[in-house]
Amino acid sequence: MSPESDIRAEELRQLGDLVERLKKALDEHRRGAGRLAARDAVTRALEESATLAQAAPRIFQAIGATLGWEWSALWTVDRHANLLRFAESWHLGRTTIVEFEALSRQRTFSPGIGLPGRVWSSAAPAWIEDVTADSNFPRAPAAIREGLHGAFGFPVLLGGEVLAVMEFFSREIRQPDDELLRLFASVGSQIGQFLERKRLEEERDRIFMLSLDMLCVCGFDGYFKRLNPAWERTLGYSLEELMSKPFLDFVHPDDRERTVAEFDLSLAGVDTISFENRYRTRDGSYRWLQWKATTVAAEERGYAAARDITERKRADELLEQAKEAAEQANRAKSDFLARMSHEIRTPMNAIVGMSDLLWDSPLTAEQREYVRIFRRAGDNLLHLIDDVLDLSKVEAGHLEMEATVFDLAEVIERTAEIMALRAHEKGLELVCRLAPDAPVDLIGDPNRLRQILVNLLGNAIKFTGRGEVVLRVDRDPEAVEAGALRFAVSDTGIGIPPEKVEAVFETFAQADTSTTRKYGGTGLGLTISKRLVELMGGRIWAESRPGAGSTFSFTARFGIPDQAVEKTATTLEDVRVSLRGLRALVVDDNATNRMILREMLSGWGALVTTAASGEEGLEELSRSYREGQPYALLLLDCRMPGMDGFSLAGHIQQNQALAGMTILMLTSDNRGGDARRCADLGLAAYLVKPVKRGDLLEAIRAGMRRAPVERAEAPLPGPAEVPRPALRILLAEDSEDNVLLIQSYLRDTGCQLEVAGNGEIAVRKVISGRYDLVLMDVEMPVLDGYAATQQIRKWEAEQQAQPTPILALTAHALAEQVQRSLRAGCSAHLSKPIRKAELVAAIGEHTGGRGALRVRADSRLKQIIPVFLEKKRKEVEAILAAVEQSDLEGIRTLGHNMKGSGAGYGFPRISECGAAIEEAAIAGDLGAIRGQASVLAGYLEQVEVAYE
Repeated sequence: MSPESDIRAEELRQLGDLVERLKKALDEHRRGAGRLAARDAVTRALEESATLAQAAPRIFQAIGATLGWEWSALWTVDRHANLLRFAESWHLGRTTIVEFEALSRQRTFSPGIGLPGRVWSSAAPAWIEDVTADSNFPRAPAAIREGLHGAFGFPVLLGGEVLAVMEFFSREIRQPDDELLRLFASVGSQIGQFLERKRLEEERDRIFMLSLDMLCVCGFDGYFKRLNPAWERTLGYSLEELMSKPFLDFVHPDDRERTVAEFDLSLAGVDTISFENRYRTRDGSYRWLQWKATTVAAEERGYAAARDITERKRADELLEQAKEAAEQANRAKSDFLARMSHEIRTPMNAIVGMSDLLWDSPLTAEQREYVRIFRRAGDNLLHLIDDVLDLSKVEAGHLEMEATVFDLAEVIERTAEIMALRAHEKGLELVCRLAPDAPVDLIGDPNRLRQILVNLLGNAIKFTGRGEVVLRVDRDPEAVEAGALRFAVSDTGIGIPPEKVEAVFETFAQADTSTTRKYGGTGLGLTISKRLVELMGGRIWAESRPGAGSTFSFTARFGIPDQAVEKTATTLEDVRVSLRGLRALVVDDNATNRMILREMLSGWGALVTTAASGEEGLEELSRSYREGQPYALLLLDCRMPGMDGFSLAGHIQQNQALAGMTILMLTSDNRGGDARRCADLGLAAYLVKPVKRGDLLEAIRAGMRRAPVERAEAPLPGPAEVPRPALRILLAEDSEDNVLLIQSYLRDTGCQLEVAGNGEIAVRKVISGRYDLVLMDVEMPVLDGYAATQQIRKWEAEQQAQPTPILALTAHALAEQVQRSLRAGCSAHLSKPIRKAELVAAIGEHTGGRGALRVRADSRLKQIIPVFLEKKRKEVEAILAAVEQSDLEGIRTLGHNMKGSGAGYGFPRISECGAAIEEAAIAGDLGAIRGQASVLAGYLEQVEVAYE
């Protein structure tokens, strides 16, 4: 071949290669364009379809027509059965693949089986060049008969989870197209997102249509754009009617301005919460709607939810009406109770007062018994009235709880001291135990706490014939607060049947109505105690068995002063005598008493041993002496079976080896002559149970210094001199009985008493004369006491005269009535019935102590009260000395102690002055402290104690 021919042949070959490359490039371009066209067609199908069922045929059409696939199918995942199930198929043009399609409709595929199964298990597209030669294609025989060869499939994915599989078939054997597979991996995810979006839209639409709330979309032009059926159900209009007018046309005229303001706020981006307005209904009535709304400025749309609250509004109105009716009924009940209290107290004033006067007159034994009975009946009636008033205050929510700092140990000891008299009358042991770790400085209402304790202890004593009554105070084990306490009062009395335990806390209820006849009482006490405990943040319950006694327990929560967080019963007193290492022996047949005394002494450092009888105690004393470890302190119970305390003390006195120890005698039954017997035996002290920690410590201190503390009878103070000049007192009173009573009360005081029959006469007398004090009854004809007092105060202001003390005398006892008296200008409010001691004390208080003051006390307190009063006189001196040193904390402590102790001994005036001193110390007012100390000193100098 010539060179020219070779050159020409090479050129033709190169030209052929170029044509081939261009042909391949053109084919690739066509395939790429087809793939892009298929992708775009899928995207359009998804955008223009509402459901996958609508989109699937268009997707199959787009892929088949553009890429030449003749038949396709959709398989969906059945999660419950873990299978793929046939859902839908499509074929290109007039192509018929009958047998293969019928077989596919009947089949299911497990993960990894067949083309759908392998796509499902791999979650990735798969390509088969020829299905007839594929070992994992169960439908191959049918495919051979239908002439099918090439196939591919891709998963419909959402977040990596396969929702469905799409497969496509061709009669041609096709080489794998990686680009096509990558494209349809993306298409599968796109379809999955479409399904999720449609699912969420369907859920939203379903919620929108089914919601009981009224949902809406509104435009910035003021028209509704979309509403759910709840609007039609609520207002009666069709949705078309509601959307045909501005929404403000349906709003109540009075609410339109507010609605526009809220809409403007929403436009500014502020969400509307709990806005309310009224919408008109088809029948012309209005429904209340509550709204929450937000806006999307870019869409110029507002989205809102409204709730029909018409029934709630009506219920609120009915509730308000019911509340007003209840409050009116409560006021009527309170007025009724106040009136009944007034009407009962008015005659009771004469009954109680005259019985006191009669008691002081010479009487035969029989007459004195009669007087004692009706005095007790009068007191019981007054307690009942007070209980009813307390209960009414609690139920009306008018009972106010104080929040003052108080000493828990002092409250318990004073309460026990009062209740011990009742217990000793019945021969019962009264024992009180304050846990060593219990906080003692608390913030709360000590008076209401004392009321609960008195009620529970009183009931325990009343229903116990023999044995003991025990009060225990511990930290509440079920609470974490430092001030949470648990109180328990146990007795060995008659008990309560289990089915009646809860009933005892109900109003006017007792476990057995026969107990009312035998033991007395109304059943109000426990009801009031339950309410008071609840006001203290606690609960009360009872545990009991008939014949085996009862335990009433309650919890209460108190505050803790910052400076007293660490102060507990073990640090209660300033231990002025060291008991560390001191050997002490406690002899008492009562186990609870032994345990309490052991705790007290051990807390002070003593080494304590206990004995349950006199014989056991004597044996222990002898043993300790023989072993060279004698006891330095001995506490004896006075009354024990077999060898009692006095007998044991006598043995010790006769035995010189044992006679050197300090011996204290403790008794639950303060009998005459016992104190003298203790003195004759050389004992250091004679203490009445329940023993107060402070008294026990003081007795030990005195005994250790060999200065025995004898509580022998102290002589009564001599009669106070009648002050000169005598007090001039005006009594404004229209009741002859009450006039006679007040005259009798003041007969021995040297006071000059004048009487005015009504308020008008009282005003004239005050203006025309000068009185040291006015006793003003508040309910009188012509001019009542309130108006009379106001006129007197007005005249005094005009004349710049020194105000005359005016004491309101009234049978009204409610707190609001006390305030009314004080607002009218009265200096104080005295509730009838008025005891002589209370009246004389009040007169002395408001006249600078110029009147004689007599206080009645139980004769069994003869040994205690003189020592108590002398101690208070010394404390007044200590307060005045502390004023000079500006020792406000010391003054506060002394005042606080007086506040808690005075009323417990029967001297409420001491408690009042103590509270005032404490308050002045907290305020740093030294002048007020001096003034109160002077008033208290005058009271203590003039007070007379009459024992009965």
